[in-house]
Amino acid sequence: MNVQILQTSPIWEDKLASQAGVIAMLERCPPVPGSLLVLPEMFSTGFSMNVAVTAQTEAREDEAFLSGVAMKHHCAVMGGVVSPLVEGKAQNESVTFGPDGELLARYAKQQLFCLGGEADCHTPGEAVIAFPLQGFMVAPFVCYDLRFPELFRDAAMVGANLLVVIASWPVKRYHHWLTLLQARAIENQAYMVGVNRAGSDPHLHYNGRSVVVSPHGHIITDAGESAGSVSARLDLADLQEWREVFPALRDSRW
Repeated sequence: MNVQILQTSPIWEDKLASQAGVIAMLERCPPVPGSLLVLPEMFSTGFSMNVAVTAQTEAREDEAFLSGVAMKHHCAVMGGVVSPLVEGKAQNESVTFGPDGELLARYAKQQLFCLGGEADCHTPGEAVIAFPLQGFMVAPFVCYDLRFPELFRDAAMVGANLLVVIASWPVKRYHHWLTLLQARAIENQAYMVGVNRAGSDPHLHYNGRSVVVSPHGHIITDAGESAGSVSARLDLADLQEWREVFPALRDSRW
């Protein structure tokens, strides 16, 4: 499978401008048909707690945009959106669309970032999910979930071997980001894709460092610190062989 990271710099609370940035990036870096394209958490607004702006309407316009990108480029597309409001609160979600534009998966962030006020406007998800894509079983996660290894082990135990975290992870903790991504890959014998944003918002600066990590914990692709796009090829046979010759997951008493 080919994975293409879209390390964007969302325009604060401006969905149309942020979407235009995605389109421009894809024009500069056309994807290989059949790829999995991954955008950051809350790709169209940045990590704002202003749900009056971030939450989708019932028309789910951010999802319609991602679906359109998937169909146009004949790729699967994963990105971060905010659900429509229910009783004044929304959910911070990762959604994935197939090349036909149909929804493949919807995951709601389980671990809300209370330090940033997220629990005041979002409700948490309740379960991990995993879905098949080109022979892999893909489990999506969102940002702060990365600090909770039990979530990733739950995903591995239901068959996930490609773990994808979309994020708005600030520069002052970027070394945590890289270390935890490598740890999650090693302990779950899985590919790890971490897609962070670049740029700044009114509160924080983000230095990207979106990466693809091998099941051995090696960083095989790094998007650097600025907005841009990079790709990596994932080898399912190599992953399966590693799980066979070093059966740590089978030995787990979890």
